[in-house]
Amino acid sequence: MNAPFPPPEKPPLRLLITAPRGFCAGVDRAIEIVEKAIEKYGKPVYVRHEIVHNRFVVEGLKEKGAIFVEELDEVPDGAHVIFSAHGVPKIIPEEASRRGLGWLDATCPLVSKVHRQAERQIEAGRHIIFIGHEGHPEVIGTLGQVPQGQITLVETVEDIAELPFDTESPLAFLTQTTLSVDDTADIVAALRARFPQIKGPKAEDICYATSNRQKAVKAIAGQCDLVLVVGAPNSSNSLRLVEVAERCGAKARMVQRGYEVDPAWLTGVETLGLTAGASAPERLVREVVQQLAEYRSISEETVIATEEKMIFKLPRELTA
Repeated sequence: MNAPFPPPEKPPLRLLITAPRGFCAGVDRAIEIVEKAIEKYGKPVYVRHEIVHNRFVVEGLKEKGAIFVEELDEVPDGAHVIFSAHGVPKIIPEEASRRGLGWLDATCPLVSKVHRQAERQIEAGRHIIFIGHEGHPEVIGTLGQVPQGQITLVETVEDIAELPFDTESPLAFLTQTTLSVDDTADIVAALRARFPQIKGPKAEDICYATSNRQKAVKAIAGQCDLVLVVGAPNSSNSLRLVEVAERCGAKARMVQRGYEVDPAWLTGVETLGLTAGASAPERLVREVVQQLAEYRSISEETVIATEEKMIFKLPRELTA
């Protein structure tokens, strides 16, 4: 009897995995708030909007007893509701309090810092130019911190030419926390060039996790034929990682789960980079690695760009 043919050898693939990647302190905190609220108050606990932009995380919290809604009017009287990590307009907690709902704020502390800065700039009599992506929950939340008409959204350098202000206008700028570091620097430079009097934050508003993950991608992209970003298509910081890799000359794709990896993408790829947005759990990164191992013989390396030690405290209501 003839011996069976041995399976064909898988071609080698050098896999560079970034560090840091995945969950940031704000996401860890938001998820823990939902979990501890369920433990303390019992099922169900309501969450207004996705707590973070990751379907896998949301589904996991649903299984534990969270119910996700779009608006407060979907929350029954007497229930507990949590606001997402992206932040909400001021009128949302005000309405929750008016209705007598028990509410918890899972807004990332770095987003809350931007909200406080916005209030201070308005108190100082300045009009705010806010750099961000229209329609993103964080942008909606920040615009809702100040009276209508006292904040203007810009998305690109080109938008600055359309602003109806002059060099005598009292102005300040703030930014969404999950933007491209490079794009934002260009927009800020254009703002300062047109409006020399404009005031800005003492430290950049782009959060440490967004900056660090973009820095980590830059550290590997030049060596990669392809970079995979584990993240959700509605996740701003994940989309920015794709853009960063492409600007560094690498092809880049976003995937949410391992099974989305198409073996055709690996044709001609000798070195592949892998990272994850700030709302993607490490379990999904390992799932992608396992899927890649189905197609290729992997040599895995971790490339450390920086170390993160940030931890945010939980609300007092959950620690008392």
